[in-house]
Amino acid sequence: MMISVCMATYNGARFVGAQLKSILDQLGSNDEVIVVDDHSTDETVAVIDQFKDSRIKLIENTTNHGPIYGFMTALNYAKGDYLFLSDQDDVWFPNKVTRVMTAFEKEKAVVVVHDGIVTDQSLSRVDDSWNHFSHRVPSQSMIKTLIKNGYTGAMMAFSRELLPLVLPFPKQVPMHDWWIALVAMKHHMKIVVLPDKLMYYRRHAGNVTGSHRKLHEMMAFRFNMLRLFIRA
Repeated sequence: MMISVCMATYNGARFVGAQLKSILDQLGSNDEVIVVDDHSTDETVAVIDQFKDSRIKLIENTTNHGPIYGFMTALNYAKGDYLFLSDQDDVWFPNKVTRVMTAFEKEKAVVVVHDGIVTDQSLSRVDDSWNHFSHRVPSQSMIKTLIKNGYTGAMMAFSRELLPLVLPFPKQVPMHDWWIALVAMKHHMKIVVLPDKLMYYRRHAGNVTGSHRKLHEMMAFRFNMLRLFIRA
């Protein structure tokens, strides 16, 4: 059994070191971290290289493609039986991998999601729950999830059996986490929603994912997702 952690990075030199350490400390020797760097202009790649850890597989884009492409590339390279998604600027709690893997094994889950503690860039607590802070509670209902995405990729993991159903991500997919959850629902795969807070979810001005959208953008996203979902 192998775990692949898939991370997309872009100008994350300030935070990526702490995140990688929090991940590597709880992985086994046969696990891997696939990092796709989206042509960073800061020291992100240098920080990653300093780890000199053979479990890290770094892929460097020669041009900027955005985070959805980065995660898709990482998932394409991943060899693991279980795939964890990771942002570059969070910090995983030491029990995250164990707790999620327990849900996979004991509850026969295909997708596992959890909660997190919201912090600012210095890891000072902002809210005890991302679900509370964002008003984005993961739902098991396809209709509710189509209307509002309650799934956050940084707090999501899934088994390899789902991978060929979600890849390649459609070109117009609004967010990868939304797509993964809906495809799992469409194929009646078991999703386990854990109440556990298993990471610090760092929010700051430079966040690439999880940013707020304007109303017309949100409406367009929902229309696109419905169209893609029907065709999936």
